[in-house]
Parts: sequence; structure tokens; C-alpha cells
Amino acid sequence: MINFYLKWSGTALVLSGILLHNLNIFPLNIIIHLIGVIAWSIYGWKIKDKAIITNFGLQIPIFIFGILNYVVNNFKNFV
Repeated sequence: MINFYLKWSGTALVLSGILLHNLNIFPLNIIIHLIGVIAWSIYGWKIKDKAIITNFGLQIPIFIFGILNYVVNNFKNFV
């Protein structure tokens, strides 16, 4: 049953992240999409699906880089 929730919550979050990206809502789009990607990565790991693990697992460092890039470029706003 947990696989069902991982898969569908991950799907909703990934699609929400894409929508937020198209609406240019930063950095919320990256954070929401990242949470969805993590859910899909866990799902792929649980069912041992290498294609899902590769696709979503490799997105995690890309999104982390995006978050770090946002923080570095907007550091003045955080201080």
C-alpha cells in the first residue's frame, strides 16, 4: 500500500513542480519537484526498478544544485 502512496504522491508533486516552474514560482517549484523526485526514487528502490532509480535518482543532485544556486544568488535576502 505504501508503494501506491509513494507513486501517486510523487506524481502529484512532480507535476505540481512542473506547473510552478511554468508559472515562474521560484524556489518553491524546485522544492516541490524535489520532494516528488525523492518519493519516486524511494519507490524505484523498493521495487528494484533501475530505470526509475536512474531517472529520478539523478534528478536529486540537479535539484539540490538549483536550490544551492538560488540561495547563493539571493544570499542578501536571507541575511
